[in-house]
Amino acid sequence: MAWFKRTEKGIQTPTEDKKDVPKGLWYKSPTGKIIDADELERNLWVSPEDDFHVRIGSKEYFEILFDNNEFKELDAKMTSKDPLGFVDTKKYSERLKDVMDKTKLKDAVRTGVGKSKGNELVVCCMDFAFIGGSMGAVVGEKIARGIDYSIKNKVPFVMISKSGGARMMEAAYSLMQLAKTSAKLAQLADAKIPYISLCTDPTTGGTTASYAMLGDINIAEPGALIGFAGPRVVRDTTGKDLPEGFQTSEFLLEHGFLDFISHRKELKNKINLYIDLILNQEIR
Repeated sequence: MAWFKRTEKGIQTPTEDKKDVPKGLWYKSPTGKIIDADELERNLWVSPEDDFHVRIGSKEYFEILFDNNEFKELDAKMTSKDPLGFVDTKKYSERLKDVMDKTKLKDAVRTGVGKSKGNELVVCCMDFAFIGGSMGAVVGEKIARGIDYSIKNKVPFVMISKSGGARMMEAAYSLMQLAKTSAKLAQLADAKIPYISLCTDPTTGGTTASYAMLGDINIAEPGALIGFAGPRVVRDTTGKDLPEGFQTSEFLLEHGFLDFISHRKELKNKINLYIDLILNQEIR
C-alpha cells in the first residue's frame, strides 16, 4: 500500500485529492505569533499575543474612527498626471494605471468627512499600498482641500500619515507639497481649528518634514518607524552609531517629538478626548 494510504496512521486521502490552505487565512507577526485573519480584523488588526500593530490603510482607519463607518469622501476621483513624462523601469503613467488597478485606489491619500463619537471630523489618511504612500501633487492637493473644508465648516482636522516620503516621479512638483500643506496648516491654526497628526508605520521623508509633525497634538501608534532619512543615511552622514530603537515612536516620545502613543483600540477615544477638551465640550 502506498504511503498516503497508511490506514494505521489514519492517512486516507490520496495526494491528488489534498487541498492547500487558502492564502490569507492566517497572519504571522514579526515575532512569530500566528493569528487567524478574522480574529486579527476583530482585534483592529493588532496581534493579541505580542501587540504588534499590522499596517492598515484608509479603509480600515475609516472603519475605526467614523461612527458606523459612515462618511463622505472628498475629491474621490482626483488622480495624478505625468507632467514630466517620467520613466524608470516603466513609464510613470503605466505605473499609475497598474497600481490603481491593483489597489482600487486613485492615489496615496483619501479624505473622509463624518462623525466620530458625535464629533464632526475631517480625516485624511494615507495608503502605503499606493506607491509606498509617496507624496505627489494629488496627495498635497487633497490634503490642502481637506484643510480648506475644515476651515470653511469649522471642523477639526485629523491627518494619518503612512509614507515613504516625496514621490520621485514628480520631482519638484512633489517637493512643492511640503510648503503647500504647511501653509494650509498655518491657515488652520489661524482659524483656531484643532489639528491632530497621527504617525503610523512608516512615516518618513518629506511627510515627516512637513504636515506629519505639525499637529497641535502629535501622536503615534506603538512601534511605528518615524524619521526623515533612513538609519543608514543618518549613520553615514553623522559618522556615529545610532542609539537602540532609533526612529521608533517610543524613542521619539522619550525625546519630546511626540505627545503620546496610542494603542489602536484607544485611538478613537483619545482623538475625541482631545477634541472635546479643546472645544470645551462634555467628555463622552
